[in-house]
Amino acid sequence: MADVTCVRCGETKPGLAWPPFNSDLGKKIQAEVCQDCWNVWLQRQTALINHYGLNLRDPEARKFLTDQTQEFFFGSGDTEHVDTSKQGTIQW
Repeated sequence: MADVTCVRCGETKPGLAWPPFNSDLGKKIQAEVCQDCWNVWLQRQTALINHYGLNLRDPEARKFLTDQTQEFFFGSGDTEHVDTSKQGTIQW
């Protein structure tokens, strides 16, 4: 694993050994995100899946997670404010 200067935390740390997705976003994450921040995202992703009851076989649920991934690393990073008032009511 090569070291990267992470866009999320700003530190130079070991990066990912391979792209997490077979897409341009996956390549960008590998090039610009450290392993530590990726691990934080995996925990956040699990929380989103459980909170919204996402079915990952559904293309719309996968798009939602892809959008959240992009926002977490390359947007404002504001995925911490999950609206719990809709818990269990989101249908994909």
